[in-house]
Amino acid sequence: MIEITLLGTGSPMVDANRAGPSTLVRAGDALFLVDCGRGVLQRAAAVGVGAANLTAVLLTHLHSDHITDLNDVITTRWVTTFVRSPLPIIGPPGTRAVVDGLLTALAPDISYRIAHHADITEPPALEVYEYTEGPVWDQDGVTIRVAPTDHRPVEPTIAFRVEYDGASVVLAGDSVPCDTLDQLSSGADALVHTVIRKDLVTLVPQQRLKDILDYHSSVEQAGATAARAGVGTLVLTHYVPPLAPGQEDQWRALAAGEFGGRIELGDDLLTVQVG
Repeated sequence: MIEITLLGTGSPMVDANRAGPSTLVRAGDALFLVDCGRGVLQRAAAVGVGAANLTAVLLTHLHSDHITDLNDVITTRWVTTFVRSPLPIIGPPGTRAVVDGLLTALAPDISYRIAHHADITEPPALEVYEYTEGPVWDQDGVTIRVAPTDHRPVEPTIAFRVEYDGASVVLAGDSVPCDTLDQLSSGADALVHTVIRKDLVTLVPQQRLKDILDYHSSVEQAGATAARAGVGTLVLTHYVPPLAPGQEDQWRALAAGEFGGRIELGDDLLTVQVG
């Protein structure tokens, strides 16, 4: 069995009820944090998970809303826990430069804490890995592989497929439909997919907001991707505009028009088990 918890179902639009994009995947004893939107550790704490518990951080891409709290994850694990093993951070090319930039920005804080605490003698221990496709993890019965997605002009971007004990989950990140995502998702127990309501976004007057239409999947497109891949469950997240109370049936119906399987959507901390 694999357990999926939507820690943050929001977007760059600040929402008092939804944290930024982030998903927790539990596979056996391993805990993978997929993307690090705003408020991620607060949401993780609500399900009893802290920075010290994380096996690895997986980044689908480097858009600001998906990495906003990466610095918080790094610093909190380093300062408030006694874990000294390096934290693996796996993402697309460019991830190492982002992490190096964060450590540069945190340099004053790092120096203060090393000077103040006798047992802290080194900066945060991190291991950064960059991939665009292929296997990226094989430990304790958990395997992970990635494939490129299409979120241009943001590139490269990747999706992750986590497999454990016969169960499989794909985390698509932001993407329009593409063959590589279909192939990675083929036969998966669950597909976690970001979605927008194109019918609502087209009503806004600002072109900057309408620009998101050309590099995100609509609810219908996410449903069609799930159908082509033959997945068991479609989990919707990263709602744009925010999913309002009472609209759940509308969003579900749009996906169900393309996909006949189980559809899950809801608030932050929604947990779905598959396998």
